[in-house]
Amino acid sequence: MRVKVWGARGSVPTPGPSTHRYGGNTSCLQLTLSDGRLLVLDAGSGIRNLGLRLAARARRIDILLTHLHLDHIQGLMFFAPLFMPDAEIVIWGPPDAETLPERLARYLSPPLTPLHLHELPARISFRACPKGEWEIGPARIQAAPVIHPGPTLGYRIAEGDTSLCYIPDQELAFGPPLRARERQSLPGFDLAHGASLLIHDCQYTDEEYPSHVGWGHSRLSDALAFAQLTEAQRLLLFHHDPLHDDEQLDRLHTEALERWVAAGRSPHQVLMAAELQELELGRADAGVVAPTGA
Repeated sequence: MRVKVWGARGSVPTPGPSTHRYGGNTSCLQLTLSDGRLLVLDAGSGIRNLGLRLAARARRIDILLTHLHLDHIQGLMFFAPLFMPDAEIVIWGPPDAETLPERLARYLSPPLTPLHLHELPARISFRACPKGEWEIGPARIQAAPVIHPGPTLGYRIAEGDTSLCYIPDQELAFGPPLRARERQSLPGFDLAHGASLLIHDCQYTDEEYPSHVGWGHSRLSDALAFAQLTEAQRLLLFHHDPLHDDEQLDRLHTEALERWVAAGRSPHQVLMAAELQELELGRADAGVVAPTGA
């Protein structure tokens, strides 16, 4: 499996010179399976640039939404394959009292958008994530609730001996300290346990978090502790705060590395998510930010 980051920001897009290196687009990942099948994790503003790259080769695309907060769906109306009649788009999301298309239609309809969701030319279908494991092509998928306001899922996607866990929004500090809890009682533990790559919310520094309790996001120390408890092989820190510019994210990464090494782990195992970054699961050296335009 190969992963490409199209948006790593949380809450709201933050384009501009101060966020050039890590990017300003909100949550969106591209996951390419061994057979070429494409999975898209979340549809924040980053999905627009992904769609422009895919427009010339429409095919089936599965979009897995963690939840329906605006920063995770705001790019859908600008996803080019949705305007191609020969494209098949399957949108997965958390089960709820209302159906997924009805909830998405609140955003994808006038006066917020010029078109109704049902007017888009692509062949679009909607599916609530089932309980237990299911398959998309060669991948085995699991979804489970995590700690974030509203129905919110984390995902585990496995193919062969490699696995990716994606939990972009989670407030781990709720409840007893992480190390005092039973591992299996931690939301998202089974999804992350032993994952080749854990992509996890790290929106706040430890100093910032007390002013944001209940906002649904994690501080650095909890993201690191969760990765260590779940024995994830590598950690990609994600969902950057819109107030964190490139220099602040550099400092946060440096602090994460120092803490990780102090815990006896390799510095190559902790990465900071950046737009256009590509990682190949199973390769320990695949954490380099790709050049702009790659």
